[in-house]
Amino acid sequence: MAVPKRRNSKTRAAKRRTHYKITLKSVVKCSKCGAYKRPHRVCPSCGEY
Repeated sequence: MAVPKRRNSKTRAAKRRTHYKITLKSVVKCSKCGAYKRPHRVCPSCGEY
C-alpha cells in the first residue's frame, strides 16, 4: 500500500477544502402575514401554507 512521503502543509489542506462552505437557506415572505418563512412550508407565525 502506498504511503505519503511528506505531510501536507496547512495551505494545501485548506485549498482542498475551499468548497466546504455553508449555503444560505432560501426564505420567502408569507403572502398572508408578511413574515419570512422557508418556501413550501407552513408559516411559523400564522400557520398558513
